[in-house]
Amino acid sequence: MATKTIEDVTVTGKRVLVRVDFNVPLENGQITDESRIVAALPTIQYLIEHKAKVILCSHLGRPKGKRNPEFSLAPIATDLATRLGKPVRFVSDCIGAPVAEAVSAMGDGDVILLENVRYYNEETDNDPEFAKALAANADIYVNDAFGTAHRAHASTEGVTRFIDTNVCGFLIGKELTFLGDKTANPERPFVVILGGAKVSDKITVIDALLDRADTILIGGAMAYTFRLALGGKVGDSLSEPDKVETAKAALEKAKAKGVTFLLPTDNLVCNKLDFGGKTLGETKIISGDIDDGWEGVDIGPETIAAYTAEIEAASTVLWNGPMGIFEIEESSKGSFAIAEAVAKSDCISIIGGGDSVKAVKQSGVSDQVSFMSTGGGASLEFLEGKALPGVVALDQK
Repeated sequence: MATKTIEDVTVTGKRVLVRVDFNVPLENGQITDESRIVAALPTIQYLIEHKAKVILCSHLGRPKGKRNPEFSLAPIATDLATRLGKPVRFVSDCIGAPVAEAVSAMGDGDVILLENVRYYNEETDNDPEFAKALAANADIYVNDAFGTAHRAHASTEGVTRFIDTNVCGFLIGKELTFLGDKTANPERPFVVILGGAKVSDKITVIDALLDRADTILIGGAMAYTFRLALGGKVGDSLSEPDKVETAKAALEKAKAKGVTFLLPTDNLVCNKLDFGGKTLGETKIISGDIDDGWEGVDIGPETIAAYTAEIEAASTVLWNGPMGIFEIEESSKGSFAIAEAVAKSDCISIIGGGDSVKAVKQSGVSDQVSFMSTGGGASLEFLEGKALPGVVALDQK
């Protein structure tokens, strides 16, 4: 079934409550990364152009159910007004009289932004009375916050029980298309690149994607757990010895299904890692086993070349998780090389949220990939095949 979108309903003259993801990083009241705001603009602009009364709500940070100016959405209202080229009225609460008063004063095409929904513990508790209060001033609900769609909170799931029309915005629509349709029925060859620290974080994703992928390329610290599973030595590298049997099972499933499953053949290793200070001690490229006192921090040039060749031959690429500690310049080459290979390829390229998106942005090729997911945990759960409460609650075609 396909989820209904804002284009499937009449929004003109309606009060439309839109759950956006404005959980952006702030430093001294200044937004340091506005990509989540930019991602929400197409939905907001569509509603303005179609003369809806646009009521935006979001969370910001973790105020733990208390009012805290540090987590106020007020700076976002100012930024958004500049981007939209029209006033955005900020309301100092998300429920109750201040909201009812602001909504009753709205004209068609007006925009208001409500205060942080997580000033109330009832939001994360998915309290029905709080959800009902959120819904009280709306005729239509639009969820466009994919990053929180895997949470059954009042503003993502509970509110749909008190509003008759519940649809998704353009951002969630794109997420469902790229992470859903284009990986469920991919143009082949379908190459999946998985990195990051832990096999335990990604094993259900690996398991689900082994049913769909032609090739899986492994990087990051999880590669060292797979090396242990093959009887190799990883020195002091970050690994999960308790997940060796899990890794073995994935390797066996790949073999049984005829999926090409590649692990790094060479690694950049160091004898000292200071993540906070962003420095490595002595470094060298090695193939095979890693000696005690050394730890792997990136894939090596041989692996980069092999992975690049697989990416160049692909029709669809899904990438989730960096190849190494890309936050430190010396160990960023692998992740950036993969980002460039994905960007240069003619394939449909899907970047699955979190650190992979950061790596693509830092490598300067973000405008050359097909799609970058805005969800970290949500994108992983969706790729695993789990139902997302914030999507399941919406009307289906």
